[in-house]
Amino acid sequence: MTDTPVDNRAEAAHQVGRRTVLIATGATAATLAVGAAAPEAPTADTATAVPAAAAAVCTLTKEMTEGPYYLDGQYVRSDISEDKTGFPLRLTLTVVDDDTCVPLSDALVEIWHCDALGEYSGFVGNNGHSEPDNGTFLRGGVLTNSSGVASITTVYPGWYRGRCVHIHIKVHTDVTLTSDGSFTGGQELHTGQLFFDETITARVGALSPYSANTVPRTTLAQDSIYDEGGAASGLLTLTALGSSPSAGYAGTLTLGVEQS
Repeated sequence: MTDTPVDNRAEAAHQVGRRTVLIATGATAATLAVGAAAPEAPTADTATAVPAAAAAVCTLTKEMTEGPYYLDGQYVRSDISEDKTGFPLRLTLTVVDDDTCVPLSDALVEIWHCDALGEYSGFVGNNGHSEPDNGTFLRGGVLTNSSGVASITTVYPGWYRGRCVHIHIKVHTDVTLTSDGSFTGGQELHTGQLFFDETITARVGALSPYSANTVPRTTLAQDSIYDEGGAASGLLTLTALGSSPSAGYAGTLTLGVEQS
């Protein structure tokens, strides 16, 4: 999708009612190696996977809008940060069936988000900052392992005008991996967004490189998309990786999706 940005009211109006589940998980993300874009799809290490999804209590929630910045054909890779500056973010996302809570293996979890200055690859300049644009930074996905876990390394997102800090996410099944390290086909089961604790975001936003973002930041409470639903609406559980925000965070969530 290559539409130009829309305002928040228009974005909110496109929310759909497909049934889905988002369930919090308190697991700690495993340390990841940088994943190269290759036709062999990276998966999470099963030794560090979180198998507790079957014990989770399923809670139904609505999906979130895709938004204006999606691009097709992104890489299947476990590290999407490329050369972007920012604080490390290690995501552990567990995908389960919404009816049974059984983990889904080989589901492609795809994410995309803006950089510290609020700019998306493929759309640089829309948030008022000038920087190189290769069309791929902070975009990509990974296949879940046998425990339904997708582990992705990126950087803590920045913000753009009118929206709180967030990450966009899709879950696909039955994709075909391509020789250039991307994917095609399959079935899209879920489109949503991941959100961040306001206290942590305020600490991050006060520090470089995030403090160089010249656009006023919309808080979680002010956002037109986030509905105060907590984990059921995509709010990540964040764990500090060190004593200062610059050390980064681990973010965890379990997503339940409807397969039929």
